Amino acid sequence: MSFGVRTDEIRTRLAVEIASDPLRAIAGLAGSGLFTDYVVYERPGTWVFAGDVRGEVILEPDAIRTRWADDRTARPWTGRPAAALQDAFARIPWPAWNAYGWVAFEFTRPQAAAPGQRLAHLIVPRVEVRIADGHAIVTGAAPDEAERITRLLEETTPRPAPEPTPVDVRVDCDYRDRVAKALEEIGAGLYQKVIVSRHLPLDFPVDVPGTFLAGRAANTPARSFLLDLDGFQVAGFSPEVVAQVSADGTVMTQPLAGTRAFGLGADADRDRRRELVNDPKEIFEHAVSVRTSQEELYRVCDPDTVQVTGFMTVKERGSVQHLGSSVHGRLAPGRSPWDAFEALFPAVTASGIPKPEAVEAITRLDEPRGLYSGAVLSLSHDGALDAALVLRALYQRDGRAWLRAGAGIVTGSTPDREYEETCEKLSSVAPYVVPLR
Repeated sequence: MSFGVRTDEIRTRLAVEIASDPLRAIAGLAGSGLFTDYVVYERPGTWVFAGDVRGEVILEPDAIRTRWADDRTARPWTGRPAAALQDAFARIPWPAWNAYGWVAFEFTRPQAAAPGQRLAHLIVPRVEVRIADGHAIVTGAAPDEAERITRLLEETTPRPAPEPTPVDVRVDCDYRDRVAKALEEIGAGLYQKVIVSRHLPLDFPVDVPGTFLAGRAANTPARSFLLDLDGFQVAGFSPEVVAQVSADGTVMTQPLAGTRAFGLGADADRDRRRELVNDPKEIFEHAVSVRTSQEELYRVCDPDTVQVTGFMTVKERGSVQHLGSSVHGRLAPGRSPWDAFEALFPAVTASGIPKPEAVEAITRLDEPRGLYSGAVLSLSHDGALDAALVLRALYQRDGRAWLRAGAGIVTGSTPDREYEETCEKLSSVAPYVVPLR
């Protein structure tokens, strides 16, 4: 039931005790039809639903567009895309705000973007619902709207779970040939590691909130997200954090590299875990990723504060298990959260090593990625920023839906094993795809 209301002339604030679990409450809001645009972002212990647009920043290869209430601007930009976004958010007319949205893989390489592709789209929501510890804080809703939101959050009768239609991930494609080409280039010394991905189109329209509800119940992500911005819909279960920056300037990134299947039974999972932690190829892939993350943090953090914790621990992420580590630091004087994000993006585990050469190879070996291996992120007026790597996701736009997954190619990789790894990763989402009915 509702237990506290405070209203002022600018923004309403309402506290609600929720009866259903947060996942169902959030999915109910997304599927309610109350909001034209929204972003859902889950961090451990906290869910946020950001509904409709109060403010907006859209970054394109040749222009940046902003909307703050009724004030709309469009202007060209040059230089660093992260600096362009930082400048845009510095112009917000409100003293306190949160923003949510996405950044494409091509963010730092706009010339590789597909025609008409956006590099970033972030909103300051008109309505925000934050759920933690069995309570929801609703901010910004009009009184009648707040009442409808409250009814959704207080609903005690669970809606029927959506019925998925599993998707076959084992399809003929040119993926093995592209892996073989990457191995040739690694052998020629062009780079040490590159992530090559494959695109899996679906032949039916998808209920994206329903897929999120079904898939999140079966996954164990570091972050999860669900969004619908300008008709672009995405549901995902991120295995790792690209960048987490606290308001006090503490920075963390969480590179995962090295993969085996998970969820095949206790004995099979244990055998694959043992195989994973003893495989020289997987250990090398993980170690060089951690080293690269350290080098990236040295560029923006006080070097004495950069450290690795939990080195090469096994992280269970839905249908797969990975080797994982955390790399920490504290921002150096004069450095901003956007500097940290730019230093770490795109994630080394979704691009390669050295990163510039690997990203160049990806433009030849892959089609434009868009949001795949980009980031969904939240940021705040106080300097906090949290960016989740977009993997294990479903995408839908203009009536087309698809999945996508990749694998890290290093010396010792084989085309057949890397294809199998993409199947294992796709299986974090493919069994839970809900058709639109």
